[in-house]
Amino acid sequence: MSDIRKKFDELRPAYPPGMDASLVLPLLHAAQEANGCVGEGDAAAIAACAGVPDIQVSEALTWYTMFRREPPGRHVVKVCRNISCSLRGAERVVEHLRKRLGVDVGGTSADGRFTLLTVECLASCGTAPAMQVGDTYHENLDEAGVDRVLDGLR
Repeated sequence: MSDIRKKFDELRPAYPPGMDASLVLPLLHAAQEANGCVGEGDAAAIAACAGVPDIQVSEALTWYTMFRREPPGRHVVKVCRNISCSLRGAERVVEHLRKRLGVDVGGTSADGRFTLLTVECLASCGTAPAMQVGDTYHENLDEAGVDRVLDGLR
């Protein structure tokens, strides 16, 4: 709570009076940056600092895909599932990743190396199917391309 309260106090002057609820997203980002995920205690502390109901923070956590409730693997693999990627083979890419990593979408591999996620859009429609690993985009993927990416990770 004290870390979240400190961050709230740092951010608060940048927002107009009465707009404390606007700090929910920045505080969620700060908690995740500090801890790798947003735990229940973090969510409750954010709600208390921002003066909003707990459900408002919970809604933000479930709506935005960038927030994690559990610690992620060392490599977070996000595969676009939007129409362009789907039409060009995203489902095959996801199925290949599931088998190769031994994990379902939303899960983390037993060795803690990989977390597999699907996301609605990576804004790479012209080079679909696409996936993002960390901050790096990989495009025009097929199973062999996925293997090359994974084999290059440490």
